[in-house]
Amino acid sequence: MDLPIDHFRLLGVSPSAAADAVLRKLQNRCDSPPDQGFTHEVLIQRDELLRQSADLLTDSVRRAEYEAQLLDLAQHHPDDTVGLDLPSSSEAAGLLLLWEAGSAVEAFQMACQGLQPPQAPALGSGREADLTLLAALACLDAAKDEQAQRRYESAAQVLAAGIELQKRMGKLPDQLHALQQDLDSLLPYRILDLLSRDLSDQDSHQQGLSLLDQLVKDRGGLEGAPEAAFGQEDFEPFFKQIRRFLTVQEQVDLFSGWQLQGSGEAGFLAVLALTASGFSRRKPELLEQARDQVKGLAAADLDPMPLLGCLDLLLGNVAAAGEHFLAVRDRELRLWLDQHPGDQLSAQCEYCRVWLERDVLPGYRDVEASDVDLDAWFADRDVQSYVERLDRQEARRSDPALTTAGDWPSLFSGDSAPALDESAVPAEVGPGDHAEANEGFHLAVPRSVLIAIGSGLAVLGVLAAVISSRQNALDPLPEPAAQIDSGDQNDSVETADPVDPGSEVELEDAPAQPNASLKPDPKPQEQLKPLTADEPSEANLQELIQGWLDLKAASLAAEADQGVDLSVVARDHMVQKVLQEQAADASAGLSKVIDASVTSLELVSRTPQRIEVMAQIAYSDKTINRAGAVINQTPPDTLSVRYILGRDGDQWRLQAYIPAG
Repeated sequence: MDLPIDHFRLLGVSPSAAADAVLRKLQNRCDSPPDQGFTHEVLIQRDELLRQSADLLTDSVRRAEYEAQLLDLAQHHPDDTVGLDLPSSSEAAGLLLLWEAGSAVEAFQMACQGLQPPQAPALGSGREADLTLLAALACLDAAKDEQAQRRYESAAQVLAAGIELQKRMGKLPDQLHALQQDLDSLLPYRILDLLSRDLSDQDSHQQGLSLLDQLVKDRGGLEGAPEAAFGQEDFEPFFKQIRRFLTVQEQVDLFSGWQLQGSGEAGFLAVLALTASGFSRRKPELLEQARDQVKGLAAADLDPMPLLGCLDLLLGNVAAAGEHFLAVRDRELRLWLDQHPGDQLSAQCEYCRVWLERDVLPGYRDVEASDVDLDAWFADRDVQSYVERLDRQEARRSDPALTTAGDWPSLFSGDSAPALDESAVPAEVGPGDHAEANEGFHLAVPRSVLIAIGSGLAVLGVLAAVISSRQNALDPLPEPAAQIDSGDQNDSVETADPVDPGSEVELEDAPAQPNASLKPDPKPQEQLKPLTADEPSEANLQELIQGWLDLKAASLAAEADQGVDLSVVARDHMVQKVLQEQAADASAGLSKVIDASVTSLELVSRTPQRIEVMAQIAYSDKTINRAGAVINQTPPDTLSVRYILGRDGDQWRLQAYIPAG
């Protein structure tokens, strides 16, 4: 038998070890034999092999000759492996030493070969028992070695071979159980390994999909049964990680299959996947399919109205979308829609755009999630044709005598199309008006015309409310599309991260650059006047934002009795939030000393009713108790913040803000 190991490795000593070190190692190895249950015979043979290696390495002449052979082999045959020629009677002992030397893969493979006919040992012999036990132990270690190299599928194949061998031998039920447990626990890593490979390796990818499908079915759906071995706490981050290796169509197929088997979470994700597929590929029929599936979702904590509103809006059904948005249960979303600068239709389009960008499109291998362009969606010929076909169908269903979309001048057919008579269309009709007005307008004007009107008003900038009011200032923005827990579904779908525009997320986020000292202005409003210019300059905007920072700092420094009036720079909902925070601090005996100043400002977008800027804020703060002791502080640094200003009559006020990173 040729054992792939040299005398140094077999004994466990360095090639430079002196004779006395070799003898000490020999004594230590003989005094510490493996205790997993090997026969006395194989342990005696093991000790004899160790002594033979020690004898050679302590004989200076024989050792010099042996080292010369090793050097010659390394120089002239670098790819060859040094080996020891052992008698077949010492096979089990040699493989035992090979396993102890850390060559688990080789020991497992050679033990398997030794248990195969025709060289298989006699049934019931000590050699058979030793090789069977050694194969199990080496298999477990070989799989761990493969896992350490992130070769999870290779580790699974080793374990599967070990399980097959143990079943055939029928000797060691405990070892068989240990092998099966390791293989089961390896399943998520195998799936990740197979799915993350290049798509050109289709066999591996399909195997990964099959294993994922089986895993979810075995654990009782995405929600998981209480007794599932792969618990929800571990499953959710795993599933979030592997989704980005799946195409959108693969996710549609998987989610739809799991939904049919009773998984409510899968039904919700199937809706998002259909929407992502339809929007990214300009296939509105998939959005209509998603809308139909929303109506069948039965989750008690899921408000379907925001989903239906967005899907109807993308399908051009503006009146129905408006009714859905009016019926949403979330008070914060309802408040944001009501207070959005401009009409309700533009607010709904803006909400829909951010919903697509943050909740729908991320998480697919073949879908780009950034820069959602609703104008490009509505300008697509396939979308236009589909929407106009829906118009004609709806017109025939409601009243055959009504004018159909085909009788209206097309807004998408080029310069040759006759112009739309704008006098026939009400100037401002949206979902916020009376239902009767919406009803008549919808029946009189085809959906394609409403799309043209709506898309022109829709893309006004980034949605100001993208941070949930449940998050504190240091939390990262959520990723609702990847969430699986049923308790979070409503948040991820219903609000698309709309925020209470007054929630405290502005300056308490992580700063980035040191500033000067803390210096709250006792009465900053005395130098501040309302901003009323039709087109404020960047200096005007910076002064207004600085005024907000100063007034807020003064208010939270327990100086409300000095007449701090935040309404000169901010809308009421933001003022109320500051006052609530001040009251909470006061009841706890706390106050805040804040130093915040605008160091630079960049205009992002401007309309007659809305301005968006990106500002760099030098920021630091301290929280102080009644005794004057600092109990918490934020060190000086710099923060990027996006500010949204709206116009109330002739006065500009702060509407919302979003930390940029």
